[in-house]
Amino acid sequence: MGVRLRRLFSLVLPMIGAAGLAIAAPPEDPFLWLEDVHGARAMAWVEAHNAATTHALEADARYPVLYAQALAIAGSRDRIPQPTFLHGEIYNFWQDDDHLRGLWRRTSLEDYRQAAPNWTTVLDIDALGRAEGKSWVFKGVDCLRPEERLCLISLSEGGEDAVEVREFDLQSDQFVKGGFHLPRGKHRVAWEDSDHILVASEFSPGDQTASGYPYIVKRLSRGEPLSAGTEVFRGARSDGGYGVTPQVLHDGQDRTLEFIERPLDTFHSQSWVVTASGVRRLGIPEKAQVVELVDGRVIVNLDEAWRVQGAAFPAGALVSLDLESVKACAANLSPSLVWAPGPREAGESAASTQNALVLTRLDNVRGAAFAYQPQGEGWISRRLDLPDNLSVTLGSADSGSDRVFLSTSGFLDPPSLWLADAAAGTSEKLKSLPAKFDAANLVVEQRAAISSDGVKIPYFLVHRRDLPRDGSTPTLMTAYGGFQVSNTPYYSGAVGKLWLERGGAFVLANIRGGGEFGPTWHEAGLGTKRQIVYDDFAAVAKDLIARGVTSPRRLGIEGGSNGGLLMGVELTQHPQLWRAVVIQVPLLDMIRISKIAAGASWQGEYGDVNADPAVMAFWRKTSPYQNLKAGVPYPKPFIFTTTKDDRVGPQHARKFAAKMEAMGLPFYFFENTEGGHGAGADLKQAAKVTALTMTYLQERLMD
Repeated sequence: MGVRLRRLFSLVLPMIGAAGLAIAAPPEDPFLWLEDVHGARAMAWVEAHNAATTHALEADARYPVLYAQALAIAGSRDRIPQPTFLHGEIYNFWQDDDHLRGLWRRTSLEDYRQAAPNWTTVLDIDALGRAEGKSWVFKGVDCLRPEERLCLISLSEGGEDAVEVREFDLQSDQFVKGGFHLPRGKHRVAWEDSDHILVASEFSPGDQTASGYPYIVKRLSRGEPLSAGTEVFRGARSDGGYGVTPQVLHDGQDRTLEFIERPLDTFHSQSWVVTASGVRRLGIPEKAQVVELVDGRVIVNLDEAWRVQGAAFPAGALVSLDLESVKACAANLSPSLVWAPGPREAGESAASTQNALVLTRLDNVRGAAFAYQPQGEGWISRRLDLPDNLSVTLGSADSGSDRVFLSTSGFLDPPSLWLADAAAGTSEKLKSLPAKFDAANLVVEQRAAISSDGVKIPYFLVHRRDLPRDGSTPTLMTAYGGFQVSNTPYYSGAVGKLWLERGGAFVLANIRGGGEFGPTWHEAGLGTKRQIVYDDFAAVAKDLIARGVTSPRRLGIEGGSNGGLLMGVELTQHPQLWRAVVIQVPLLDMIRISKIAAGASWQGEYGDVNADPAVMAFWRKTSPYQNLKAGVPYPKPFIFTTTKDDRVGPQHARKFAAKMEAMGLPFYFFENTEGGHGAGADLKQAAKVTALTMTYLQERLMD
């Protein structure tokens, strides 16, 4: 599979910060009781507000139509079944209205080429949940190479990040009796061989970082309980980020590299190579990650410039290292350049086939895919034959050949699935999604707004060809702006059918904090520099208004997770710009972020309010929860979260809504009791959230 080149969520007491200055405690929080996620009082509050919101929005005549359309799109059987090369066949995980939790199934490549493949069910998640009385959600699978017969399947109850891991045999299509089995936890697992796995977990109570992730790795032998593992690596409780992760990479010739990634914070990490004599640290920068292994060459992604052995490599580049030198943890590494980005370029995802590295790249937020093959001491590249001016998504790569799946799509272009030969540079279209909405009268523009510091901020605008320039068009705008995540054009049947077809316009803003233009675009909005991210978003809104596309009366915004924080800041800083604000699974209390769910893991992105007075000062004036003010005419927001979100947590959304309520401010609040850090645990739950959201948006912006 392809891997992203970046890896993504009591009172604060007075203390001494890093600068030696006292950080005063914030005022007492009257809504701390809502942080008790499953507490009776908190859940009663949730149920009452869920009832009020659903009663109001479901009474709208549009709701049942929107729900039916959202469910039909989400569960449509003419979707492209996303393929994975595995065990010599094509595997796919599929959900529809008959299989809400999903089927894991397989077919042959030749049969997959057909319009209606003959699938064999491998594991029925709905049936498994019914049999065991559990709300199981499929969270992925890791199979032992090269045979790929024995697999570790991760199952989550209700969609939370914590999973139960079980061994599964693809020859018998059964869970292995007496096989590897890890109880519920935030595990990271990698196969060493058929009788040994590397596991990062909470082996004893307290074996986790402040953000709730593991920092210890052990080797577990077949038949041993989790407690009996042999320790391989130990980080520290003070580590940030998402916890230690053991990895075993294979190339097409079945050479292997075992290593452990130890995050120090959200973006700095160490790579430790596992050897017969213990672990040894690999001498690469802390803002660099080992991402693939190709023909005896270790591929490293650089998020910072690297000077080594008289050579200089820029941030955003991919370099390769000799595998044997890496295994020996040689003091003098000699990287060779695979690819370096231009000023408007960024790498997205990478995957290895038998003989090549496939890389998807952005050029001014437009996608392409390239294949790289070793030649002597360097690399040769060729562009894969795919359509221009669309987003390109890397899918599964076959380690036994040079075949790789890729998808292309755009705002008005339904996804197409391509099978490419990375060695030859050729590709063929296998499948295309039928159009889910009428795009005949729609066009896409790429424009730019000028932010507060004079920098041009690109954005995409999707609208009717006959768009009036009088500010009357209902417009929905979104962005993410964090964690070096790139927002690229994508096809959404729900947005198209439920919004664009009804006369709305749609805007995707490529604000700083993201990865659309590489590491520097991201770093421009880190920590106390983050106000520029919020200025960028507001600048795009003001540009839309100045061009007559829309007006504050017709402008709505939507974002989730870090994008939910963005929405909260825009609500409190620019209430006059919007009439609708959708805040999904958000971060909102940036003063107590480290005390809630996995919040401590993101201090590399947001800064540490507990240790740095400058960070505390910034978030005191910026954090949405702390900056709500009585008497301000805020637009009525729709606030959505889930009880099972153990990443960001529902606490932020709950407290924000409760504070609005105490101030007499209007809002809608809805909390799904399942779903994890997302819209729902199954298609019906997700469709309900979509329908509630679209009903709200149409009510606010189209009426």
